[in-house]
Amino acid sequence: MKNQKLVVGALVLALVAGGGRYWWSNRQADAPAYRTAKVERGPITATVSSTGTLNPVTSVQVGTQVSGQIQQLFVDFNSPVKKGELIARIDPETFTYRVRQAEADLESARSSVGRAQVAQVIANRDLARTKELVARNFVSPAELDRAQSTFDLAAAEVRTAQAVVQQRAAQVATARVDLSRTEIRAPVDGVVIKRSVDVGQTVAASLQAPELFVIAKDLRDMQVDTSIDEADVGRIKIGLRATFSVDAFPGRQFSGEVRSVRKAAQSVQNVVTYIAIISANNERGELLPGMTANVRIVTDTRDSVLKVPNAALRFRPAGESAAAKGGVSKNDDRGKAMQGADAGAGKGGAAGGQLNQFRERIVSELKMDADQQQRLDPIFAEMRNKFMGLRDLP
Repeated sequence: MKNQKLVVGALVLALVAGGGRYWWSNRQADAPAYRTAKVERGPITATVSSTGTLNPVTSVQVGTQVSGQIQQLFVDFNSPVKKGELIARIDPETFTYRVRQAEADLESARSSVGRAQVAQVIANRDLARTKELVARNFVSPAELDRAQSTFDLAAAEVRTAQAVVQQRAAQVATARVDLSRTEIRAPVDGVVIKRSVDVGQTVAASLQAPELFVIAKDLRDMQVDTSIDEADVGRIKIGLRATFSVDAFPGRQFSGEVRSVRKAAQSVQNVVTYIAIISANNERGELLPGMTANVRIVTDTRDSVLKVPNAALRFRPAGESAAAKGGVSKNDDRGKAMQGADAGAGKGGAAGGQLNQFRERIVSELKMDADQQQRLDPIFAEMRNKFMGLRDLP
């Protein structure tokens, strides 16, 4: 019996020493590490960072107003073009026949005018003779009325035929315009940055003209369309300096300035942004449309001010971050720690669980009876209190 007590006492002392070392090592591991930095005087800059896309300032979509099959293409990607230059042709055969048909209809209408004028001349002669005969009482006045009506009808026929001539002339002009539209010409000087059709492809012009080409007016003057978060858009003003970089030229910075901030909001997955336009000088032609730009807009600057690292203004103890991730507060954490002293849960619960396991091991190996287990319980309770006290030390 005496030997058993000695063994229990030795095990308890070993457990106290091991537990103390365990708690001390945890406290050392949880102790925050500090970094030092100098408080300096110098310039400081406030910026807004965002990403955007490089685009030409002016890009024109070239379409067609007539339907047909692409017969010829005279330009390709990256081709420089001049205003009015022929860049594509649609098969003009159908439109040529329409012009010929309209011209034939015009000639027929002109012939009708000639016939109507001849009929009017005849009716005028009959009217003059009838007037002379009525004056001599050779015919009744009714004949004069009939001749007058015939003359008036002939005059109306002439006017109708002349109107038909004008209508047929308009149809000829429309057919010629449609024929001229089979030749697609560049509307501006620039560079072809997109071609959407090939030779032999059929295009159909309906409510919306099909896109054949996209021409950038001047690639030396480009812009960055960047999305600004609604929280930062109040700081963006026209004329602010901006810099941006592209992945194609790592380490290089391109400069520009804010040209405008569009008031139309864009909402994507409940995130509201506004489009800011940043100028981009591209005299060397290195920047290409569609490149992704990482933009930094300088919103404010201060010279000769005291500066401290931004990290020095924030501090979060190690326990706070764990509690924030778990969604529990300090009070909840303390409750769990107290519960862990009895049930092995919460902070300190791991040590409580080890004590319980050690107690069960002692009971099983020494084959203690109920009376001996009852004497052992106060010893373990006192050990738990000591461990909790070590944990609460400052």
